[in-house]
Amino acid sequence: MNPAYVTFGLTPAVRAGGVLANGAYHIHRDFLDFVVDGQPLLRRLAYLDAVSSLASGLGPSVFTEQVRGLLLETDAPLEGGRFVIYGCPECEGLECGAVTAVIERDGADFVWRDFAWQTDGSPDLDLNGYHGIGPYRFRGEQYRAALERLLLTDGAHEVPTGPRVLLIGQRAAVLARLAAALRRIGIGAEITLDAVGALAEELRKYRAVVFGRTVGQEERDAVRDAFAAARSQAVLVTALAPIVPVLVAQVEQALERTPRDRRLVGLTADGGEAVVEVASECRVRLVAHRLDRLSRTRAQELFDAPVEPGIHRIPLAARAVRGQSFVVARTSDVALVTPVARR
Repeated sequence: MNPAYVTFGLTPAVRAGGVLANGAYHIHRDFLDFVVDGQPLLRRLAYLDAVSSLASGLGPSVFTEQVRGLLLETDAPLEGGRFVIYGCPECEGLECGAVTAVIERDGADFVWRDFAWQTDGSPDLDLNGYHGIGPYRFRGEQYRAALERLLLTDGAHEVPTGPRVLLIGQRAAVLARLAAALRRIGIGAEITLDAVGALAEELRKYRAVVFGRTVGQEERDAVRDAFAAARSQAVLVTALAPIVPVLVAQVEQALERTPRDRRLVGLTADGGEAVVEVASECRVRLVAHRLDRLSRTRAQELFDAPVEPGIHRIPLAARAVRGQSFVVARTSDVALVTPVARR
């Protein structure tokens, strides 16, 4: 039986980067997600940390090749007419695993079917198939219009590009380490002492501005006025602490594209527990960061598991939140950070 028609579209999405508790890095990736019947398809794969085949950083020729593949203007890269729908955010290898599907024409329509998790040349649909996903039948005119728009010169603005962040303050070790960490995860970062005299078109290139802790209120106000005069949409934030993973989380939170549609919607913490509010099913990771008495940074993973929608209370180990401390919560696409309130 032929599947019923569903709508097709594209929407900007992000895979949040970050510095993990063990010192490893997650790369920040902007991409276009596929919207099926009004819902981003990746959301139906609640626990998957992945990006679509239409991701930033591919280069213009590779991006165009991916689009033409989805339009079936080139041969399928995998056996059986299969295409990569979502892949590893860190690399392009199939060995890490990918969500693949058969894409085919049926008259003027396009059909996506037989979704599977694939790590080699031939997936086992019984063992690794996504039996609740698809098949999807898209009207050819709508499907083509959404994808062909990406190939037009005047539609180039729809292709996601990597974000840029401006760090303002003395060129101290903390800002230098933050800039290095952001660049490591794919976020462009520059450091300056003062942005007031910069050209408006240059200021508009930044999506976030981070003030170092030594920047006074008068200086922050002057920078804020300069960005407002430049009609910049950049989010301005003040550094919470000289802890690089916390600062990276602040930047990721500021760069979030769709705050109204996020899965992780709230985070608070006191000396006894963290309260996490989740809007839809997802995997949540919580890490506590603190400065010890010698101003050394310490990190402890608190929680890492799938959760259902609702409010979740997670106990905090007393030794993890002594002194000045912060909790960072992450899903695959959102980072939230909060200081731990003292009781």
